Amino acid sequence: MHLSSLLEIAADALGDRVAVSARGDGALTYADLLARAEAASRHVQHAGVGRLVAVDVNSEAVPIGLFAAALAGIPYVPVNYRLADAQLVAILTRAAPGLAVVEPSVPGRLGPGIDGLVLLSRDEFLQVDGPAAPSRGEGDAEDPAVLLFTSGTTGEPKAAVLRHRHLTSYVLETVEFLGAGPDEATLVCVPPYHIAGIAAVLTSVWAGRRLVYLPHFSAAEWVDLAVAEAVTHAMVVPTMLGRILEVLRERDEKLPALRHLSYGGGRMPIALVEEALGLLPHVGLVNAYGLTETSSTIAVLGPDDHRDAIASSDPDVRMRLGSVGRPLPNLEVEVRDPLGAALPPGTHGEIWVRGEQVSGEYLGRAATLSPDGWLATNDGGWLDAEGFLFVEGRLDDVIVRGGENLSPGEIEDVLLQHPAVADCAVVGVPDDQWGEAVAAVVVLADGAGADAGTLQGWVAERLRSTRSPQRIEFRAELPYSETGKLLRRVLKAELCAEPEASHQGPPSGS
Repeated sequence: MHLSSLLEIAADALGDRVAVSARGDGALTYADLLARAEAASRHVQHAGVGRLVAVDVNSEAVPIGLFAAALAGIPYVPVNYRLADAQLVAILTRAAPGLAVVEPSVPGRLGPGIDGLVLLSRDEFLQVDGPAAPSRGEGDAEDPAVLLFTSGTTGEPKAAVLRHRHLTSYVLETVEFLGAGPDEATLVCVPPYHIAGIAAVLTSVWAGRRLVYLPHFSAAEWVDLAVAEAVTHAMVVPTMLGRILEVLRERDEKLPALRHLSYGGGRMPIALVEEALGLLPHVGLVNAYGLTETSSTIAVLGPDDHRDAIASSDPDVRMRLGSVGRPLPNLEVEVRDPLGAALPPGTHGEIWVRGEQVSGEYLGRAATLSPDGWLATNDGGWLDAEGFLFVEGRLDDVIVRGGENLSPGEIEDVLLQHPAVADCAVVGVPDDQWGEAVAAVVVLADGAGADAGTLQGWVAERLRSTRSPQRIEFRAELPYSETGKLLRRVLKAELCAEPEASHQGPPSGS
């Protein structure tokens, strides 16, 4: 199936229903959204470009651009507008030739310009039309639909290739056609260049749910918009949820219209999940785990899973609150050892996934799928006996101390259980004796106090001394990306470059 078909079918069935709460003129119905996308596609086709690039914030231009590119038969390429100028120029040079829809600051950041890239402001794009274009015929599901650049933390950013069949497979397998009621609205605050932003458009259109966009995230504005638009569904990353809960507490706001709140994109502290369940008992919480290369979600911890875990006295069931739930029924997930052999439940290894929505393809690079269609995610984890998946983080982040593999996430979870710890990150740093030593960066809760020795002892008592941080530093905040991912490598580089600032020696017995 082709992405354009999703909108065409929805517009045929629900032409008068509001599809997007838009700026200025108020709203776009499904019929309006299709008409605007068709007009933009005519302009794109007339321009003769090979890609429709977007370097912009969230707005109605996102769904219009995504479907315009599909209708024109070219890939849609959303790019991170927050990149440093040199990085932005480098990625846009790779994205050319194309037509780029840009926010106001972008043209001045590109120097003399980029060969083959035509810039168009968002306002200009929203007004475009074009001469009648020749019929494009049926779109090919094998064509690239979206190119998404990775963050590039370990080298030059890669452009993941998501074909129409990957994205539509995800939508058709996870969303009921026109399953949303006329009152339902989803608030999108994740960046438009993130797979979650793309998935939000496609799943909302297929379900018949109204899209509400927040251009820039702030917790106060998120709550204001959720109330004003009677938002029923939303997706946030962990750092966003913590700030939203703070605003809700301060205002004593309960968000009565909200029914479904999904979270993902990073490790969610269990204490934060418990707080959200207590503050918003009427809301179904969903933990969604996925990758760009898998066209979004591959495992889900649903509302009933959350409630069962929080109410259970069985430690194995309660522990599932820290899982990402069970794999989607249309996907296969295995945990494998370094040689690629599947491991039994309870055994730690690398997460592998296979299914129609899995791409594993990068522009200009060899495909990363195995011959039988499996993708190695580079995420470590394990499955319990009931099929719940626990994700421990990137395998690149594993700390190897004296030949023993230590999971940063396991140590972080224990540190976060201490009442004085608001946030933390654990990384490995070079050590002459052990190869790597465990280092932690800790953010203390407001008004709380704890020294390094206290926290080292806390971890040693609950895990063992070899897992207790040999080095602890205290900071006011940790570095996160705009999509909520902890910038662990930034911290590691800083710790390796700096002398030890505020730590005590390793605990006894280490």
